[in-house]
Amino acid sequence: MEITTDIFLGDSRVELTRLPDNSVDLIVTSPPYADQRKNTYGGIHPDKYVGWFLPISEQLLRVLKPTGTFILNIKEKVVDGERSTYVMELIIAMRKQGWLWTEEFIWHKKNSYPGKWPNRFRDSWERLLQFNKQRQFNMYQEEVMVPMGDWAKTRLKKLSNTDKVRDNSKVGSGFGKNISNWLDRDKAYPTNVLHLATECNNKNHSAAFPEELPQWFIKLFTRENDTVLDPFMGSGTTLVVANRMKRNSIGIDIMPEYYEMVKNQLKPVELYLLEPKVKYEKTKPKGRYAVR
Repeated sequence: MEITTDIFLGDSRVELTRLPDNSVDLIVTSPPYADQRKNTYGGIHPDKYVGWFLPISEQLLRVLKPTGTFILNIKEKVVDGERSTYVMELIIAMRKQGWLWTEEFIWHKKNSYPGKWPNRFRDSWERLLQFNKQRQFNMYQEEVMVPMGDWAKTRLKKLSNTDKVRDNSKVGSGFGKNISNWLDRDKAYPTNVLHLATECNNKNHSAAFPEELPQWFIKLFTRENDTVLDPFMGSGTTLVVANRMKRNSIGIDIMPEYYEMVKNQLKPVELYLLEPKVKYEKTKPKGRYAVR
């Protein structure tokens, strides 16, 4: 099956209206944070952020398939010694809009350099919020399993009686665990903390995330030939990774320089892979390119 990559130059609030209902399997994006990236995206004040984002999330809710997932990389900043609340306000507003806030992942920036302020230490993490349209959605957990690790050599060496039965949670959640189930296994399911290094200087973008980040979520929530969308594509990391993993992809950005950069870097990736074939077709409006 032919793999396609479509990129659009323009405002996401406008360009998203061109996409069909229920047509996207996964959305992975990192929009401009409040009061940040002023030199490129102008910056949005925290008090206005929710109102600015809701028309976009409304369109994302429309284009996402019922079985799809939306991963939102976002982080509040500290102003005058206090954290902003706009991320929490956005979560609440999106729930009222019809989204289910199903999970929160943490990206631990393992190469974060030291820092100190009078009342806090340096952040070395960012949020990745998971939203869905319904409680049953596509999720392929086996695709992101990890090696058991050295902990298993000692933890599973001598099991107690409790470890050999299903030990129910003491808080009444209904969940439980049976440690003995993991005997003789080579792999385990990961936690919701991703330990990845940052990647910016070689991307010509002020806030590029590492390729491993979208790759992990593409593995977890999609299959080959599914469609991945990034409505704030920036340097195009999500699209490049999706293309490499044989997923269809769609990217949108309002900055012409990023649009041109992504258009140029997608072509060498496709040529290197030889398949699928590369074909740029400029159509209206605002210069839509399809890599086929």
